[in-house]
Amino acid sequence: MTNMGAIGSGPLTGNELRSFFERDAIAVARDLIGCHLLVNGAGGRITETEAYFPHDEASHSFRGPTKRNGAMFGPPGNVYIYRIYGMYWCLNFVCTPGSAVLIRALEPESGIAAMIERRGTDVLTQLCSGPGKLCQALGIDIALNDRLLDHPPYSISPSTPVPIIAGTRIGITKNAEAPWRFGIQGSRYLSKPFR
Repeated sequence: MTNMGAIGSGPLTGNELRSFFERDAIAVARDLIGCHLLVNGAGGRITETEAYFPHDEASHSFRGPTKRNGAMFGPPGNVYIYRIYGMYWCLNFVCTPGSAVLIRALEPESGIAAMIERRGTDVLTQLCSGPGKLCQALGIDIALNDRLLDHPPYSISPSTPVPIIAGTRIGITKNAEAPWRFGIQGSRYLSKPFR
């Protein structure tokens, strides 16, 4: 069960945001499950996350700071966006410097018409069922990189506890056996089912 509900019900700001994210990425990845993310008014409940660390060979921070990953070494609650396969953006939230949580999927709740238009599909379970789809649906690109989650266009709020399942991460070859992927148990809004 997520612990974020104990923080309060409104969007996280200031010291509350910092104290939530300035922790171990695994704890943050678990506690983000069920939380509500909005980007310019579009978004929903976070259903799937993955944790990454500086000592983790699969992480962009493994070799230290670079121009590309600089936001990953920013303050807790900072946003780190990068591109994969030359075409898809991925959204991450910084925890302690060099560690972050990848937001893999969410259940659409707000701004659904805009998401449908951006994605070109009205199948709700397909709108945000993967990091690239999520960013496309929410209108996220590199222009929204290196900003704190309590600054526009972002807003993140806690939720009531949800049942959480854990498994190995997806789409990586290094340290692929680490059980650092988390999701809402039984959700239809995941990038892939948990085994």
